[in-house]
Amino acid sequence: MGALTLGLLSLPAEGVAGPVKGRVTGFLELLNPVWEEAKAPDAHGYTFREPSPTVQAERRKLYPHVPRELCVAILAATAQPKMPTQVVRLGGGRTTPVTLVVTPGTELHFKNTDPFPHRLYGVNVKSFNAADTQKGGDRIWSVPGPGVYEIRDELVPSVRMWVVSEPNVVAFGFPSLSGAFEVEVPVAGSFEVQPFFTGKKIGNAVPLALSATSQTVDLSRTPISVAPKAEVAK
Repeated sequence: MGALTLGLLSLPAEGVAGPVKGRVTGFLELLNPVWEEAKAPDAHGYTFREPSPTVQAERRKLYPHVPRELCVAILAATAQPKMPTQVVRLGGGRTTPVTLVVTPGTELHFKNTDPFPHRLYGVNVKSFNAADTQKGGDRIWSVPGPGVYEIRDELVPSVRMWVVSEPNVVAFGFPSLSGAFEVEVPVAGSFEVQPFFTGKKIGNAVPLALSATSQTVDLSRTPISVAPKAEVAK
């Protein structure tokens, strides 16, 4: 993947920093491992239909729903305070969001919006053992120290999410279907804009220096490519 260069933005004035806008590209080349594993013949998960000549090729492939699968985090140079409580919704065989980047100690509320129970557990996470969350129920979990935590469901295999515990995260957001995102940065300072997908950093981090301001900073002219390196090299 070619290097993404962007000058630091220094904005005068004092007060509270404002929103940062940007854009990610190449996300149609990403594939959630849930679908990658399910399409294996021995998994008996699902089969692809025969291609239709009336449907464009790019419409016949799987790609992520980035408004919940791709998390754009703003990372500072130093550790940040614990974030407010975050809500994770269980519905339609998925979680919303799928990848979440928060500070250690952040409390997550898993809300079951499905008409049937879920049985969530953390993979090799002692503080998140398998337990039932009934229809309309709510399960609370505090994110442990730095690391990546994978959450699954014993009853619904498609439910799979990743929680990134990152001490330096200041804020996060999710792109629209077009790849555009906007993240409200509550403080001034030096940051990096870093996308995450399935719990991993993806694409090049973009450096960002914000002085206190209420103005919007727009980075859209230099989009962040999150396509796999093999695809970018072509």
